[in-house]
Amino acid sequence: MDWFPVVFATFKVLVLGTGMYFAIKWHDDQGEKGERGAVLRAGGKMAAVFVLLLFGLVLFTFALGRMLGLDLSFP
Repeated sequence: MDWFPVVFATFKVLVLGTGMYFAIKWHDDQGEKGERGAVLRAGGKMAAVFVLLLFGLVLFTFALGRMLGLDLSFP
């Protein structure tokens, strides 16, 4: 079962990376039709929100794990 986290994390990175690439490409294509600065600001805001939500999810996961008594220390 040690292979599952590696395969799952790799798959997750590939899927999220592909989705982010096409989202950025679509927004960039839309920016060529209109204002480029507005698209860059919107993309920056979305990236910041994504990072903050990811950080919050990591903190929540560790807090829940500790509350359930899981050993989350690094070897």
